[in-house]
Parts: sequence; structure tokens; C-alpha cells
Amino acid sequence: MTQKTSSEAKGRPRLFDPDRALQCALKVFLKKGYEGASLSDLTQAMGINRPSLYAAFGDKRSLFHKALERYSEGSAHYLRDALQEKTSRGVAEALLQGAARFQTDPGNPPGCLAVNGALVCGEDAQCVRKELISWRSRAEELIAQRLKQAKVSGDLPSSANTADLARFLTSVIYGMSVRAASGASRAELMRIAKTALQAWPR
Repeated sequence: MTQKTSSEAKGRPRLFDPDRALQCALKVFLKKGYEGASLSDLTQAMGINRPSLYAAFGDKRSLFHKALERYSEGSAHYLRDALQEKTSRGVAEALLQGAARFQTDPGNPPGCLAVNGALVCGEDAQCVRKELISWRSRAEELIAQRLKQAKVSGDLPSSANTADLARFLTSVIYGMSVRAASGASRAELMRIAKTALQAWPR
């Protein structure tokens, strides 16, 4: 058996951890949004070249989709946890405070992907814009469904509009994301959450 030359060794596919690379890509999208994240930004953060990116994840749009799935399954766990709270007010408090903690997590760029990722304007990015609109709508619907259960059980007054309450919560959360991306501290976001809770039906 002949020994491979250094040039043959250089021609081998570059080895990398796809899970770690996807997490790095997620952070780039969180910081720069879909359209603001260039392929050079992504490959540099992921530690791979473009052919490796295409081979492992597809094009940039496919990579963003996978990053959004990762975000939904991991980083946004506070939504799932909040929906398990026993009362509607507990749900609202856990959502708002969970958002404040996540959006100011020092391990990630400030803000949230549902807002930061939507900072797009070109025609090529419209599919991503629609995907994020759909993602936000699903999250809002999950909250509304949980609030409907609270209304049926008597935890919310019969006059409460659960769809409007869900929109109120998500609007505050996404507004907090914008402030976080602008440099707001966790303490500031927690105060916003506390103020929003004062409007919760009793």
C-alpha cells in the first residue's frame, strides 16, 4: 500500500462537527438577520468552506431553516415551559420573564431570531420573511390555545379575548427583542415585563 501524499491529504473533505457548525450559524443569524448574514460570515463562524456548507446544509436558505428549527427546539424552550404554568397569569409572567432572560443571554447575540432574522427587504429573502411570520403565528396560536383553556376553567374572566391577549404578549416580547438588540439590559426588560403584567385581567 502506498502512502498518500500531502497534496492528496489536502484534497480530503474537511472534517467538522455539523451540530456545532449549525449552532455557530444560528448565532450569526441572530446577530445579523438572514439578509445581513453573508456566506463569508457564516463559513467563517462555522469553520468550514462553502462546498462543505452546501454539502452538509444545502444553500443559505436551507441553512437558515435548519437554524430556525434548532432555535425552536432549544433556545426558545421558555415558551414550552411557560405554557405548562398552572394559571394564565403564571403563563404570562413566565413568557415575559423567560423572554427577558433569553434575549439578554450573554452566550448569544441580544434579541431573538423571530425578530432579528426578519430584518430583510430583498426579493430573495421574502421566503424567509414568510417563514418567520408563520413561526410567530404558530407561537401566538399556542399561547392563545393555552389561554382558551384558562378561560374555560374560569382562570380568566368570561369577557377576556384570548386572541387579543396572545397578541398582546407576543407584541411585548418582540418589542423587548428590539430593545435588547439596541442594548437594553436584562433589568430593563424585566421592568417592562412587570409593567405589562399590570394590564393582565383579574
